[in-house]
Amino acid sequence: MKHNKLLALTLAVLLLLGCLMGCMRVKVSGKARENESAEAVQDEPAGTTEEVFSAWNEGAPALDTLIDYVEAVTDEDSPDFIPESRRIAVFDMDGTVYAELFPTYLEYYLMAWRILADPTFEPDEEMLAAAHDIRAGGPTHTYAADMAVRHATQAARAYAGMTLNEFSAFVTSALVRDADGFTGMTYGEAFYQPMVEVIDYLTENGFQVYIVSGSDRFICRTLFEGMVDVPDEHFIGMDVALEASGQGDTDGLDYVFQPSDKLIRTDRLLVKNLKMNKVTAIMREIGKQPVLAFGNTSGDTSMNLFTITDNPYRSAAFMLIADDDVRDYGHPEKAEELRARWEGYGFNVISMRNDFRTIYGENVTKTGVFRWTEELSGR
Repeated sequence: MKHNKLLALTLAVLLLLGCLMGCMRVKVSGKARENESAEAVQDEPAGTTEEVFSAWNEGAPALDTLIDYVEAVTDEDSPDFIPESRRIAVFDMDGTVYAELFPTYLEYYLMAWRILADPTFEPDEEMLAAAHDIRAGGPTHTYAADMAVRHATQAARAYAGMTLNEFSAFVTSALVRDADGFTGMTYGEAFYQPMVEVIDYLTENGFQVYIVSGSDRFICRTLFEGMVDVPDEHFIGMDVALEASGQGDTDGLDYVFQPSDKLIRTDRLLVKNLKMNKVTAIMREIGKQPVLAFGNTSGDTSMNLFTITDNPYRSAAFMLIADDDVRDYGHPEKAEELRARWEGYGFNVISMRNDFRTIYGENVTKTGVFRWTEELSGR
């Protein structure tokens, strides 16, 4: 009996040791597979510059400058190294990342359509006058000097009472339409592909990208959603006051949001985010001086100069010039005047004609024909 018990105990110990060894082999094998996977990822070649910037022409001077800059400020051994928390890049939207020449700004088109063609909306005479001036000035891109603020004021009124979801749906209804003056592209797809590549490249290299636009903040959010990877909280733009749907004339300090309330737009313009207003908005909302800035007009000059002035980190500013009148509706002569001005400020100039291999994509074609007047002839 003792012999049998000893034999049984020995067998039990051997079985236990066998299980333990098997488990160890499984764990070691699993770890080996993890190591192999990690090595495979490390050995996987990163995309070449040509692959990352496939929409750019090789040797574009501004792009080479940007790549040299990013490689220097992300190298921990470089005297120009910038910690990720301070890698702030700000981009204007219209004419810098997104088209503005079909034949005018998206936000102008949206307001004109709301006032002149939306059967669900009844505009007053003041709104109609502003919309008629936009319709008349669109094809030649010429407006009175006060149009930016006048548009913003009337746009606030035209969208007042909409919830944020209703406004987003209104914007989306326009984005799915074919972009005027082109074939093969909707309004929602009219991004400059080379500049989208720049945003992706900076994001991959630890930069926080912000869109600082003269256009309505909520137009920007809806436009970029699903198209370009910028977080909602990284949009700074024209702003109107918001309020609860049941708030009425009650001050926000005296009103409690109710379960039946919706957040709605009001007719009170808070800021038209252009020129110096961009600088103050950046410091209010980001709280840090950018190290990179990208723009295209005088509305971005202050933002760019702010970025490269007295910056504790290596900084750079870029201006895009609309000098391509073959693939887009650019103005080469005006663009060359702007080139001289921007270079005088110390900005790097991006030429759409010379630097962009493609602007909107291979299947997009400029037609030179607009349906602008007909589409907005309702009132």
